[in-house]
Amino acid sequence: MSSFDGNELVQVLATLANPHRLRVVAALSQRRNYVSQLARELGISRALLQAHLRRLEAVGLVSAELELSSDGKAMKYYEVTPFVLHLTPESITQAVPNLGSHDAVRQDGRKGSP
Repeated sequence: MSSFDGNELVQVLATLANPHRLRVVAALSQRRNYVSQLARELGISRALLQAHLRRLEAVGLVSAELELSSDGKAMKYYEVTPFVLHLTPESITQAVPNLGSHDAVRQDGRKGSP
């Protein structure tokens, strides 16, 4: 993932504009991890972490895979999806024509009316 249309760029930037999600991306850039361990490492609840992971996954910045542990427990591992954000006035100018109306992307990054 290296180029975004205007709406995708807004969604990605809105998603990354959160300190917890930036920490999640930083941690997962070091190695893939499962929710419980990652929550412990970041010092946040699993429920809060899962909400942030869902948001990151929705815009394609992380991906997940279920695996069975040696004791048969299902564990969901997350990893960063490689991406590049190169923001310049020119790249923003190229993305702007693809922007929908200001109502097309909600404050929370999802499409539709607020």
